[in-house]
Amino acid sequence: MEMSPEDFEALVVDELDELPDEMVDGLDNVIFVVEDRPEDGSLDLLGVYEGFALTDRGQYGFGELPDRIVLFREPLLSICDDEETLRDEVHTTLVHEIAHFYGIDDEQLHELGWA
Repeated sequence: MEMSPEDFEALVVDELDELPDEMVDGLDNVIFVVEDRPEDGSLDLLGVYEGFALTDRGQYGFGELPDRIVLFREPLLSICDDEETLRDEVHTTLVHEIAHFYGIDDEQLHELGWA
C-alpha cells in the first residue's frame, strides 16, 4: 500500500482522536511522532515507546524532554492492503505503545488481548 507522509500523519491523528478519553487523558509529557522507518532500516517494527513508563518514573522536572511514541510509516504500510486495515494497524500500534507508557508490558498486553 502507498500513502503520502502527509496523508499518513493525518490518518494517525484521526486514530488518536478515536481513542477513548480515559486512555489519552493521562498521557503527560508525551509526543507522537511519525517516522519512515526505524534506525536499522527494517520493516519489522511498527512502533516504539521511548521514555520511562509511568510506573518507573518520578516527578518530571521543568525542562524534561518528552517521552515519544513513534509510529513507523513504511512498515505499517507494508503489512496493509487497504486503508481500513491500515487504520486498524495504526490503532493497535497506538494502543500498544500507550500501554507501555502506563507500564503495561508485552506479556500483560497479550493477556489483555491487546498484542
